[in-house]
Amino acid sequence: MQSFQQDCVELAFRRFRRGEVSRRTLMAGLAALGVGAGLSPKEAGAQGRQLVMVNWGGIANDGFGRFYGDPFAAENAGVRVVQDSTGPSAGRIRSMVESGRVTWDLCDSSASSSVVLGKQNLVSRIDYTIVNRENVIAPGFALEHGAAPYSFSSVLAYDSSKFPNGGPQNWADFFDTRRFPGTRLLRRDAVATLDAVQMALGKDPANLYPLDVRACLAKVREIRRNMVLWNSGSESEQFLRTGEAVMGHIWHTRATVLQRETNGRIRFIWNQGLLQPGIFVIPRGNQGGELAQRLLASMLAKPEPQVGLLQFLGNGPTNPRAAAQVPAELKEVNPTDPANERQQVVVNGVWWGDNYQSVNEQYLDAVTG
Repeated sequence: MQSFQQDCVELAFRRFRRGEVSRRTLMAGLAALGVGAGLSPKEAGAQGRQLVMVNWGGIANDGFGRFYGDPFAAENAGVRVVQDSTGPSAGRIRSMVESGRVTWDLCDSSASSSVVLGKQNLVSRIDYTIVNRENVIAPGFALEHGAAPYSFSSVLAYDSSKFPNGGPQNWADFFDTRRFPGTRLLRRDAVATLDAVQMALGKDPANLYPLDVRACLAKVREIRRNMVLWNSGSESEQFLRTGEAVMGHIWHTRATVLQRETNGRIRFIWNQGLLQPGIFVIPRGNQGGELAQRLLASMLAKPEPQVGLLQFLGNGPTNPRAAAQVPAELKEVNPTDPANERQQVVVNGVWWGDNYQSVNEQYLDAVTG
């Protein structure tokens, strides 16, 4: 579709959504543009539409486009799915919605952020008449204001060369600096970090929440002199590569790279890993409307693209039918493979959404002194 025609179609739909024209007038206008003939109103509404999917950059831009955006566009004539890698922070979503100039349709976010943004009326509720809840592995992957087409884990990685008699096997070992001496590596963020600390304190992983924040912070302070902090995934890799840290609490995607590139010198374990949903949210007032809900539904519905994303990025699938399609050589690095999933705890995004701001401030005070 030529850009002028597409602009006319998008303008027509904006006027229709604002109530400035009737549905009959809309359909007549589309017909005059040569759009929508013989189509239902919903199908006509998809013609000439553009959806903007926002991610955090790097090869994710290619991955989400290749495995999610392109297949949806191929199945919906006239729809374009554009990737934006500028980073969909909660602050940017807020500014866009409050200004009334929303140019994003679907944003890579987090469970806790979806709860916070939802309470602030900055993102749309997921329409579960369009998005099928049964297409995700667990309730925590389909929330009121977001749903997860991928997953990732925070795991314990360690330098096996430093521990010839065997490395740490759980978070209690991580905090045992007598049996396992050396510098620890933690993320400069409380989500999934304090959850691991809570397990180190001996709480049953099946009943981890609510976290005992005061006890967790006291435990973190015990290793403050033997600790370094990471801000980005690449930084977490570097600390372990160089030996500045002997073990770390890092993303499984980074741990997988380290294990492969060091020929197993740096290893990681799934035991007591923190499994997290890769939640997408829909900014309130986005131009795509129902089409954005349909795109999200398609991202959850089909296991094949999710398996492709695992092969390409290392992110785990969330569709319950996907695990059976994962190649044998990738099962050991798939966080949602049944054998790996059962060893982990799903991070409670709702609890974190309710408590993140206060708890994270306390955590940063504890680790920075």
